[in-house]
Amino acid sequence: MTRAEAVFRVVDPGFQASLQDAGRPGLGALGVPHAGACDPMGLAVANILVGNRPDSPVLECAIAGPELIVLRDVVVGIAGADLGAVVRPSGRRLGVAAAHALEAGERLVLAGSESGAAGCRAYVAVPGGFAVATVLGSASTSLVGGFGGLDGRPLRAGDELLAAGPGLDDRRLVRHRWPADLPLPHPGDAVAILAGPAAADGAGRLALATLGGTTWRVAAASDRRGLRLEGPPLELGVLSDGPSHGVPMGTIQVAPSGLPMVLLADAGPTGGYPILAIVATADRAIVGQARPGGTIRFRIVDIDAARAAERDRRHALAAGAARLGTNDPWDDLPDLAGA
Repeated sequence: MTRAEAVFRVVDPGFQASLQDAGRPGLGALGVPHAGACDPMGLAVANILVGNRPDSPVLECAIAGPELIVLRDVVVGIAGADLGAVVRPSGRRLGVAAAHALEAGERLVLAGSESGAAGCRAYVAVPGGFAVATVLGSASTSLVGGFGGLDGRPLRAGDELLAAGPGLDDRRLVRHRWPADLPLPHPGDAVAILAGPAAADGAGRLALATLGGTTWRVAAASDRRGLRLEGPPLELGVLSDGPSHGVPMGTIQVAPSGLPMVLLADAGPTGGYPILAIVATADRAIVGQARPGGTIRFRIVDIDAARAAERDRRHALAAGAARLGTNDPWDDLPDLAGA
């Protein structure tokens, strides 16, 4: 077994950077939030670029930061949103959906994206994955539960991040780029949604049509628990709390104000607000990249279209892994999104 070694020391933690993997699906009955990466595709692609299993622990970075001192030579895979990753002191710019070599003594800085840029979360992977103890089968940080990752919290200045192993040969890794003909979800794309139980009557169908026909603004109060959306209030027959029910990641609930909320990775596993729609599994990456202050649109699809899109997503990941020389089994791909 390869001994874990420190690869980064945190100089500036940035905004709510944390260690995440595919989360803890299937534990909602025990009151355990899913946690894990808000963008499952970003998680998988970053890992594939450095030869890891697609669900290995990565660093999820939001909006801006962190700044990390490189403690030993390492290759990183960067995926998800472009948060302006740069190497200091050289000023070398690091693109997303690609692997890059870093040398001991350099600093990796995710300086943040320009105002109005699409996406808000970047994923940084190292060969072998970040070494961190698992809790309930996952290394993910549950910020609402206060466990997993680094003591259930975001990064702090002075933290050291350990790599679990060297992975594939570095000379081959640094040539890795995600194939251009295997397109990745774009944060500006309309999000595919399926009708929920609250859309079963006439008022619900009208509300669903309004949801799908409106460009919504993502409120500043949005976080890893969910997106709070601003726009025209939706009119349903009942908007007060009802009996609690399971609410998986991607559930779109309607609050008593009439405004919708899209639940993300750190949302609680149960809720009582009406469920108007569910985000199709293949498009959870898009809602996970929705930026506070930005906009989001929805499109209503049927179950057959949602299943076809998920098959396409898994095939794209498998094809990308095959071209980059990853030999890990891919039978568990649905688990990456908590399907």
